[in-house]
Amino acid sequence: MRVATDVWDLTEMPDLSGRRMVVTGVTPGGIGWFTALELARAGASVVLAGRSASKVDDAESAIRAEVPQADLAPLSVDLADLGSVRLAAARAASYGPVDVLVNNAGVMAPPYARTVDGFELQMATNHFGPFALTGLLLPQLVASDDGRVVTVSSPMHRVARRAPLGDPRQPGSGHYSRWQTYAQTKLANLLFTFELDRRCRQAALPVRALAAHPGFAATHLAANGRYGRAKGGRATILDATIRAVAQPAADGALPTLMAGVADLPGSTYCGPSGFRESRGLPVAVGCTSLATDEVAQRALWELSEQATGIAYP
Repeated sequence: MRVATDVWDLTEMPDLSGRRMVVTGVTPGGIGWFTALELARAGASVVLAGRSASKVDDAESAIRAEVPQADLAPLSVDLADLGSVRLAAARAASYGPVDVLVNNAGVMAPPYARTVDGFELQMATNHFGPFALTGLLLPQLVASDDGRVVTVSSPMHRVARRAPLGDPRQPGSGHYSRWQTYAQTKLANLLFTFELDRRCRQAALPVRALAAHPGFAATHLAANGRYGRAKGGRATILDATIRAVAQPAADGALPTLMAGVADLPGSTYCGPSGFRESRGLPVAVGCTSLATDEVAQRALWELSEQATGIAYP
């Protein structure tokens, strides 16, 4: 996997007029919202994919306040619900070819819960939902003749002790570790990216898969995960603490933007260039040996197809 030293910034953003981008997880102020904002500013037609119509409306209004002429389209999708993913993909078919899909939406270390499909919530939202959505949109990515899938991972993938290859509908035994589970979902994002890129190359499909991580960015993700909200009591304290020490969310979106538009080969992983990849302009970065384990990549892929019922071409 390529690891480069050249940094990227917004001055290198190309004109994206005529290109269609789908971005999931577009809550105003978050990584996905800033990603969508800059893509729209560069002229792209951006599909704003959020968990509810109200969240999408808020994102659209906030972007239009910055870019009045933005070409935006709504898409409601709950990635923790495979039925919702299928409905969203069916609606997205009307948008035509998709140049870039940004799998940004996710949850971080919430209390234990299982979804309507029987999956643990973090694996459902962070991996199985994006896996299914990507598979369903793959024909539109192929139709663009130069499609790109960018999946947002995290430095937390380094904490994962093993790949999440167990029965996804079977509750684990013993204590539920929300942070170890989160780390496994972020490892899954990389395993998925590298396997998708390899399969597209082998099938001669004009689609590249890349990954990115925002470093330590000031978003509501941690507070929402721990307390189910960003404000009120301890949630306010945690959110304020993170914002005091982290880089701005707008800077955290730069690695995703780099992965989405820069001239990079598939399987590139972008992240901040600063100390321990916590902040700074983005570059191509490395990952753990677990993430590059081709046996684990194939095993997770096969498990994901069985779990979601989505078989890629």
